[in-house]
Formats: sequence, structure tokens, C-alpha cells
Amino acid sequence: MAASGGGSGSGREESAKSAVADQISQSVQSTSNILHLMLQSSPSHSQLMKLPKNLLAKTSTIKNTEMILQQMPQVISALDEHVENGLHSVPHLNTVVQLLSNMRSSQLKSLSSAQPTQQEPQVLEQHSRRTNSL
Repeated sequence: MAASGGGSGSGREESAKSAVADQISQSVQSTSNILHLMLQSSPSHSQLMKLPKNLLAKTSTIKNTEMILQQMPQVISALDEHVENGLHSVPHLNTVVQLLSNMRSSQLKSLSSAQPTQQEPQVLEQHSRRTNSL
């Protein structure tokens, strides 16, 4: 989870950015090397010559992917921080749940004890009518 110390989140973010940039760079270099090898050894040279044009058509998608990958460390860090905050809130939530439960049970107790007292005047009135009629 996210460390609460100042600056450690940005260090981790920079490390993640660097790792992603390295992976992208390695992928591009590998793709370039494969294309050069294929151009040198392939009999279907004309087919391979079309490949860079196809890749060029996908430039905007590649740039969007690059932007998303650059934002990923920040998104992961923010999610990590939210999860950490949520975990710190669990004891407070347990306290609130316990308080609400106690309030509910005390309300139920007061309601159950209030019902006989409301019935007592009626019982007394009925009893006095019976006694008066005798």
C-alpha cells in the first residue's frame, strides 16, 4: 500500500514511469530490429515495405497508448492511496456500526417498556368501571 511518508509516492511513480518507458523503448527497438532482419532476409520484400505505412496509420493510437501508459503510475498511486485510506477507516466504521446497533437496541427497549405503561391507564379505567358497577 502507499507509504505515508512525504515524497515516497512520487519516487515510486518515477520508478514506475521509468520502467514503463524502458519497456516501451525495448519494444520499439525489438520491433525495429525484427523489421530490419525481415527486410534483409525476406523474399516478400514488397509486402514488408507496406508494413511501415500500416504502422504509420496507427501513430495516433500509439500516441494515445503512450499517454495512457504515462498516466498509469499516477492512477495506480491514487487507487493505492484510496485503498489505504479505506483500510484505515474500517475501525471507525466498526465503531459507527456498533453505535447504531446500540441506539437501535435501546430504542427497541424503550418502545417495549413504553407499551405496557400506555396500556396501564386503560386497564386501570376498565378495572374502575368494573368495581363501580358492582
